[in-house]
Amino acid sequence: MITVNRLAVAIDIGGTFTDILIQDISTGEIINISKVATTTRAPEKAFLQYLERELPASRRKTIERLYHATTIATNAFLGQMHLTLPKTALITTKGFRDVLEIGRQRRSELYNLFFDRPKPIIPRRYRFEVSERLASTGEILTPLKLSDLHVIEKKIRDEKIESVAITLLHSYKSNVHEKKIKEFLEEQNPQLFISASFEVSPEHREFERTSTTVINALLMPFVSKYLRILSEAIAQLGIQVPLYIMQSNGGVGRSDVVQRIPVSIIESGPSAGVVAASYFAKSLDLDAVLSFDMGGTTAKAGTIVNKIISLTSEYEVGGEVHAGRITKGSGYPVRFPFIDLAEISSGGGSIAWIDAGGALQVGPISAGSEPGPVCYGQGGEEPTITDANLLLGRLNPKGLLNQTFKIYPGLAEKSLVEKICKPLGLGVTESAFGIIKIANNNMSKILRIVTVERGLDPRDFSLLAFGGAGPLHACALASALQIKTIFIPSTPGLFSAMGLLYTDAKHSFVKSIRLKNTDVDRALLEEAFLSLEEKGAALLKAEGFTEETIIHQRFIEARYQGQGFELQIPITSLSLADPKAIERITALFNTKHKSLYHYILENEPVEIVNIRSNSLGIIQKPTLKKIAVGTKTPPSEALLETRRVYFEADGGFVETPVYLRTKLLAGNRFTGPAVIEQYDSTTIIEPSWHVEVEKQGILKLTREWK
Repeated sequence: MITVNRLAVAIDIGGTFTDILIQDISTGEIINISKVATTTRAPEKAFLQYLERELPASRRKTIERLYHATTIATNAFLGQMHLTLPKTALITTKGFRDVLEIGRQRRSELYNLFFDRPKPIIPRRYRFEVSERLASTGEILTPLKLSDLHVIEKKIRDEKIESVAITLLHSYKSNVHEKKIKEFLEEQNPQLFISASFEVSPEHREFERTSTTVINALLMPFVSKYLRILSEAIAQLGIQVPLYIMQSNGGVGRSDVVQRIPVSIIESGPSAGVVAASYFAKSLDLDAVLSFDMGGTTAKAGTIVNKIISLTSEYEVGGEVHAGRITKGSGYPVRFPFIDLAEISSGGGSIAWIDAGGALQVGPISAGSEPGPVCYGQGGEEPTITDANLLLGRLNPKGLLNQTFKIYPGLAEKSLVEKICKPLGLGVTESAFGIIKIANNNMSKILRIVTVERGLDPRDFSLLAFGGAGPLHACALASALQIKTIFIPSTPGLFSAMGLLYTDAKHSFVKSIRLKNTDVDRALLEEAFLSLEEKGAALLKAEGFTEETIIHQRFIEARYQGQGFELQIPITSLSLADPKAIERITALFNTKHKSLYHYILENEPVEIVNIRSNSLGIIQKPTLKKIAVGTKTPPSEALLETRRVYFEADGGFVETPVYLRTKLLAGNRFTGPAVIEQYDSTTIIEPSWHVEVEKQGILKLTREWK
C-alpha cells in the first residue's frame, strides 16, 4: 500500500501498453511502476481504473502533480479512433482562398505519373474570404470589411460548422484584423472553436502558416472533448490538481492551454522518452546520446548533443513514412517546435507477412494491444516481432511482467509455421531470425537518419535503449553502427513515462523579423525577445510558478539570404548587450551550416528570419536511486536459470545464463551471451558485449571495434 503524503503520477498511453509511474515528491523516489493493457477505444479507461483500484480515496487526494502523454491528436487526425474530422471552415484574405490547396510544388513521388496530392483538408465551399489587406510591414492597406463577417457567420451557423481557422495575409506582422474577426465570432457564437494564426503560428510562409492553423482548428474539438472528459473523471476520483500534457517540444503544458493549441501535442508520446534520455545524459555527463525507443507499435530515434535535445520546426501530419522519414509533400505541414525524431513501424507487435513477390516483410501494421501478438493468446493470428523473439529463446516462455502475464509459445510457433515457414520453405528458427534481422535493418535506418543525415557520426554516440522491446535489439543495432557503449536505464519499459517526471512546464513563442545580420538593431532584438519572455512568464505564473523557478531559452532561425529554409541556433548564453553579439550569432550559424552541409558562404549576408523563445517552469526531478554494491561476480540468487537462446554470432542456440535484474548489484560484471529479465523489459547481451552494473542500477554495455 502506498502511504506517502505527496505524490506525482505520470501516465503514458502507448499503442500496446499504458505505463504508469508514481513518485514520492518529497524524496523524488519512484515508488510504484505498472504496465496495463491499453484500452484502445477509450484510452483513458485503463489508467483511471488503475488509479481507482490501486490508490484509496484518501491517497488520491495527496496527488499534487498529474502528467499525461497521449496520442489523441495524431489518432484523431488519422481517423484511428473511429471518428470523423469535425466540420471546419477557413477565413482568409480575399484572393487567397486557394492557398491551402495550391500549397507548394513538392511531390512526394517524383516519378509517379498517377501521383495524387493530399486531399485539401478543408473543402473549397468552407473556405471564406474577407475584404482586408495588410502590407508585408503590417501597415493596413485595406481596412477589414465588417459586413463580410455577418455573411460568413450566417454560413457557419447554417452549415453547422464546429471549428474555424483564421489566417490573413501578413498577420504575423500585425494581428489587428485577425483579432477583430476572432472577437466578432466569439461574441456571435460562443460555442465555436476558433483558431487564429497570430496565436498558433505567427510566422511568414503563407501556406505553412495556414496549414498549421487549420490543423489546430481541426484538432480543437477532439482534444478539448478528450481532455475535458478526462479532467472531469479525474476530479470525480478526488484528484483536485491541474492535468499537464506532454507537448511535442519536450515540455508539459496545462490541459487548458493545450486545448487552445492542440497542434502542440501531435508528438506527445514519443517526446517524453527523449526528455528522459536528455536527463540521463546530464546525470551521466554524456555529450552525445542516441535515444532508441522501441515499444509495441513503433520505434523512434532522437539525438542529444552537448546535453541538448535536437529540435525541428518542420513536420507533416498524416504523411507517409518511408524508411523512417516522413515523405515531404505527402501530408499537411505543421510549423511548430518538435523534438527531431525519426520513426518507423517496427515494434513488438509489428506483423510479419509475405508480399506479392514472395519476400518476407515486417510492419507497418501492428497487432497492437487488441488482439496483440499471437503468443498473448488473445486471438491474434499473425506472427509478430514479439513472437519471433519468443521462439528464439529471448523472452521467458513462462510469461512476461514477472510471469504475471502468461504467454503461449505453441501458438506463436503454429502461426509462424502456417504464415511464414510453409510459404517460404523455411524452418521455424530461420523464419524467426529472418523477422528479427529485417526489423533490425529497418530500425538501424532511423538511427542513421538522426545521425549520419544530420552530419553526425553515430560512432561518437552512446546508445540509450528503452521501451519494452528496445533492450532486446540494442546490441544488434549498436553493432550495425559500430557504437561502443549502450546504456539500459533501470526501468526501460516505463522510461517514456519517467520522462514526464523529468520534464518542465514549457511554452514556446516565435516572432518573424527577417533582417540581414548587417541591419539588426541589437536593442530592438532584445526588446523583441523580452516581449516573448513576458508572455511566457505570465502563463507560467498563472500556473503557479514563481519568478525563481522560471527560466527562458533563446533561439535564432537564420539562413543565407536567398535560401529557402533556415537553421535554428541556440543563443541563450549570448548577451545582446555585447557589441559583437551579431558577429557571434553569424559565426554560430556558419558552424552549424558547415556541420550539416560541409560548406559556408563567407561573402553572403546571413538573414535572421525568426526569433524563438522557450519559457520554462522548473519542476523538481526524481532522484536516480542507487542500488546495493556487490563484487564483480553477480550473486548466485541473481541467476534465474540457463536457457537455449539463438545468437547468430555463436552459430545457433546456446545455453545462456538468465539473470534477474533486481538481484544484480552495483559493480557486477559479466560478458555475453546473457539474458537479463525484469518486470517491464528484457535485455539481450550478445556475444562480445561486456556488462557492468552501475551504482544507479543502469546497465552499461561496452564493446571495442577495430
